[in-house]
Amino acid sequence: MRKTGVFCALLTIMAGFAIGAPHCADMLKFQAPGVPLAITKADPTPASAPGTLRISPNFPGTIPVAVPAFCRVDGVINQRTGADGKPYGIGFAIALPDQWNGRFLFQGGGGLNGSVALPLGSQAAGETPALARGFAVVTTDSGHKGAVFDGSFFRDQQASLDFYYLAIGEVARLAKQMIASYYGRAADHSYFAGCSTGGREAMIMSQRYPEYFDGIVSGDPAMRTGHSNLALGFMTAVFQPDPKKFFSDSDRKLIVNSLLQACDTKDGLKDGMIFNSRACEFDPATLVCSGPKSDSCLSRAQADAMKRAFAGPKSARGDAIYPGVPYDAGIADPGFIPGLLGGPVLPVPTGADFLHFDVDREAARVDADKTAELGDSTWTNLTTFSGHGGKLLFFHGLSDPWFSPLDTLGYYEKMAKDTGNGDVTSWSRIYFVPGMGHCQGGTATLDQFDMLSAVVDWVEKGVTPDRVVATGQAFPGRSRPLCPYPQHAQYKGQGDTNDASNFVCQQ
Repeated sequence: MRKTGVFCALLTIMAGFAIGAPHCADMLKFQAPGVPLAITKADPTPASAPGTLRISPNFPGTIPVAVPAFCRVDGVINQRTGADGKPYGIGFAIALPDQWNGRFLFQGGGGLNGSVALPLGSQAAGETPALARGFAVVTTDSGHKGAVFDGSFFRDQQASLDFYYLAIGEVARLAKQMIASYYGRAADHSYFAGCSTGGREAMIMSQRYPEYFDGIVSGDPAMRTGHSNLALGFMTAVFQPDPKKFFSDSDRKLIVNSLLQACDTKDGLKDGMIFNSRACEFDPATLVCSGPKSDSCLSRAQADAMKRAFAGPKSARGDAIYPGVPYDAGIADPGFIPGLLGGPVLPVPTGADFLHFDVDREAARVDADKTAELGDSTWTNLTTFSGHGGKLLFFHGLSDPWFSPLDTLGYYEKMAKDTGNGDVTSWSRIYFVPGMGHCQGGTATLDQFDMLSAVVDWVEKGVTPDRVVATGQAFPGRSRPLCPYPQHAQYKGQGDTNDASNFVCQQ
């Protein structure tokens, strides 16, 4: 009898953590009280071998690790016809792994959303996405269908509100209910991780839904898109008549090489990366030609324009409208989103007249758009989030060509002041990633790092993330610590220069 009882208990435990295909089909019947919900499919998904599961149909990359079997459930909340006659609803997908680790992750979106991405949880998770670790993961289109920067849904009030903040709250609540139904118990801990729009959504979660998540990771957040677009428009206007040709290839090479010569060794090592960016004192004026323009110097107009553009837009009175951007090794990078010296790329058209750009006029236009401000993630009183033990990590690429890392830093510093629950570093940290563009990529960066483990260990084990090790394809075999601001990675002066253990975090 005793053996039988133990065996039955073991089966009960296994049923709670290794749930397979038959139970997946039962999710077609799932309903949540008071939620207008339609489950459209519930499909058992077999395990994937390393290097076989694609992150997205839009990108060629695959997951380098195995992804165990999971149940994927797709559905729509509040299906309806909008004011413009189009169908709307909050689409979502949740991955429920057969071998669940008791954790839940909400995967942030990108652009203007508009599609339901694979619920994988790969953002800032190093080489091992959350799903591969056993997290239940959810994603959403935030309430509409469309191309990544198709803003036509803004004509519908509810669709706008869903995108700005309502959809992520609805999906978070529903996902927790679905997890409890599927596994027979609630998640032990809940996390949110995203970059760009997903970074903005992460901030929204800490601000508008402060008790939903235990740990949040926000990367390169699109936190004030009206103002960041204004700054890109300003830079475009400064680099007229052709921003893409304002600097030649040789000009860009000269600028980056000169920048590295001035700032590279500030972190104790010449390695093509600028970790001590606070000590970087680079002035484009030092490159001005003493004679005719050549490949070894800049014209006075080029140097003045660069200095003005990187300082950020200012009003006629000299007040900063949006922070400038740092001088960093990735500002001339080619790529999907080129570095700023390649000519600014606005995510969405603003209708600005670049030949007659007026900062005050553009700032007034942005400030008058009170509807768009609903999407700004600028609320800085996080007493409830921090008070319940929430942990919040930020990261931002220093060569981000869309959103200034200095704007994120400005938010962080104001948040620390306005929240006031003791030392902000007891519950939040911000890390800058040298050379990294928007969320990832760069020829002079280490853009692979595991912020997910960092926030999990902080929440569940009380391990403070004093450093997060980064690697990347740009420098095979090299690792560096990402240090919480205002610290940076400084070489100790001895030991393997490719080993993060030989660097300390210091101011």
